Amino acid sequence: MIVGGGLGGAKMADELRHCGYPGSIVLVGAESHLPYERPPLSKDYLAGTADRASLAVHDLSWYVDHDVDLRLGEPATQLDRDAHEVVLRDGTRLGYDQLVLATGSRARRLHLPGSDAGGVLYLRDVDDSDALRAGLDQARRIVLIGAGWIGLEVAANARQRGVEVDVVEVAPLPLLRVLGADLAQMFADLHGEHGVRFHFEASVAGIEVDGGRATGVTLGDGTRLPADLVVVGVGAQPNVDLAREAGLEVDNGVLVDQYLRTTDPDIYAVGDIAAQAHPRLGRVRVEHWANALNQPAAVAATVTGTLTPYSQQPYFYTDQYDLAMEYHGYVPPGVEPTVVIRGDRATRELLAFWLSPTGKVLAGMNLNIWDAEDQIKALLDSGPVDPRRLSDLGLPLERVLPFAAAQETR
Repeated sequence: MIVGGGLGGAKMADELRHCGYPGSIVLVGAESHLPYERPPLSKDYLAGTADRASLAVHDLSWYVDHDVDLRLGEPATQLDRDAHEVVLRDGTRLGYDQLVLATGSRARRLHLPGSDAGGVLYLRDVDDSDALRAGLDQARRIVLIGAGWIGLEVAANARQRGVEVDVVEVAPLPLLRVLGADLAQMFADLHGEHGVRFHFEASVAGIEVDGGRATGVTLGDGTRLPADLVVVGVGAQPNVDLAREAGLEVDNGVLVDQYLRTTDPDIYAVGDIAAQAHPRLGRVRVEHWANALNQPAAVAATVTGTLTPYSQQPYFYTDQYDLAMEYHGYVPPGVEPTVVIRGDRATRELLAFWLSPTGKVLAGMNLNIWDAEDQIKALLDSGPVDPRRLSDLGLPLERVLPFAAAQETR
């Protein structure tokens, strides 16, 4: 059985059948929609250049043809591990031999004066994206609370519609913790060039309301920002309630081993909720599309008899205006990396690398460059590298790796 009707749940069913799993598969989803992918919700679907059908992982006929029993719109409310049963909201009890939790995450909510007013929107599911798209069609000015990936993608989408945008961010720059000051400034400049107004190192005191609808945001210093819509993007939290109440170990996610097994050997977890003992990175939980896409293959292999750890590096991407970016790897919390830039800051065509204090490449990013993905992945698996050679455009990336190996043998 699979609990979770998003990408992770759909791919789990797909991979089980691909691995030849002969048993029954039941997929339980809280939403009434067919399982769909979420990245377009803040990108092309929000922009209106992709339709609803294009979001679906599979059409309905695929589930019929592959004998997958869909139970959509009826969320699981209890996990009875002793009885090996999942209880749905309507009281239905469904038995399982092995269970995969793919319950994803939900938007972190604001709890401030006015935060429950009409016109205060979040972006997590397709209905949220529909509401935001309709709002942007009518709005003249919006305030975004939070300058993370989703916030910046919404800002770009709004500006391309001609909507005025104010962004409120508690940090000194957008994406500062993830990117470091140099690249964070690059993203701030990009949005500034397109007319976005940032309010950095700012807090929100409350949301102004008139007639039950949001009309603006009041900052901690008293600044008032008028708005037709207020969009909140202050992070997400994993949906671990079902697991916690069932007695599974939970700590910033459902704890799983390298094979994505929970502390109950008959239960696995994938996607946003999986806090994995990663064989290369240590304990890590990543809220990115690639985990939901790729982790089910490892679980399906294990379930069908081939014990398979999940060892892929994290990956995510973004599109903002004419900037496209892919990021591979992971910088652990508490590590102060050195950021090495290779390319042209002025044209925003570059590669960036995050190096540990010992010179190991922890993460790499390609910004408007599309022929370096394999080299970035190879560097993630290499030993220490020389940052001067890494930044040298006259030296092909593939020659950086042998140099590192040669240095280690001296």
